[in-house]
Amino acid sequence: MARDHQQLAKDAIELVRPAIDKLFEQTNRKELHIVIMDPRVKPWESTFEDAILYQESIQNSPWSTPFDVLARNKAAQAWRDRSANLMHQTIHPSSLRDDDVPFYGSFVYGDIVVACSGVQQWFDMLVSGWIALAFEQLAMADYQQANNS
Repeated sequence: MARDHQQLAKDAIELVRPAIDKLFEQTNRKELHIVIMDPRVKPWESTFEDAILYQESIQNSPWSTPFDVLARNKAAQAWRDRSANLMHQTIHPSSLRDDDVPFYGSFVYGDIVVACSGVQQWFDMLVSGWIALAFEQLAMADYQQANNS
């Protein structure tokens, strides 16, 4: 039986969590907030808040910075333009809005948008990519199993 999308999101994070924990050995912090957007919902169909599929925090100490707010901002930028916000920061700054954060850390794979905040922005993007790929491939496994049974 196929998982629902929220369970896919949770399973994707759980699948890559050992890699995240290993990555924490070389990051500036061991904190992370993860936002996964619902790939079935497009920006013209919904508000950003309603399109958030799942969020999770990895919090090992009190946060000195609101990483959840930063991660949602990164996700909003990527979801709005269907492009990792790295593109806004490095190639297309004309699309930045006044309230956009000046950090990247999102990843877009097909219709899947994931954003993280808590460690260096290049590692935020790495974790976002791991989760996005895991989400899609777990969905593919469910799809193949359902259609080849």
